[in-house]
Amino acid sequence: MRVIGIDPGMKGGIAILDTETKQMRAVPTPLIGKEIDYRRVHEALTFYEPSIVVVEKVHAMPGQGVTSMFNFGLGYGALVALATVSTARLVLVTPQMWKKYVLAGTSKDKDAAIQFCNHTYPTVNLILPRCRNAHDGMADAICLAHYGAHYVK
Repeated sequence: MRVIGIDPGMKGGIAILDTETKQMRAVPTPLIGKEIDYRRVHEALTFYEPSIVVVEKVHAMPGQGVTSMFNFGLGYGALVALATVSTARLVLVTPQMWKKYVLAGTSKDKDAAIQFCNHTYPTVNLILPRCRNAHDGMADAICLAHYGAHYVK
């Protein structure tokens, strides 16, 4: 079985977990300039044929601008639509819910997600070329895929 985790947004990520081989792959959200490359997301959903797609259920944040929130909502809706039309089961999960299980006993912040990924999936490199810090969007996507594989019934 394959599970895809998607942390939505321009700085998000996509992770693919093969539950039989325990192999995890992760990439940042594919972009074309300053837009999400929905074609590449669709290609990933088609190529990997996941059984489950787990997307973080997000909402508007106070203090964000109207234009940025519109663009974020548009991107989120497009990712959910792509997952919906795939053959996979779509699971929308709040950050609080997946962190309750995957990051139990930790501070449940970005650093905790990165540490979880480094410990549980040490072959996945979260530090992209020309970067010094781990990509927290990829870490969240890995955690979402892990949640889908281990906690979704």
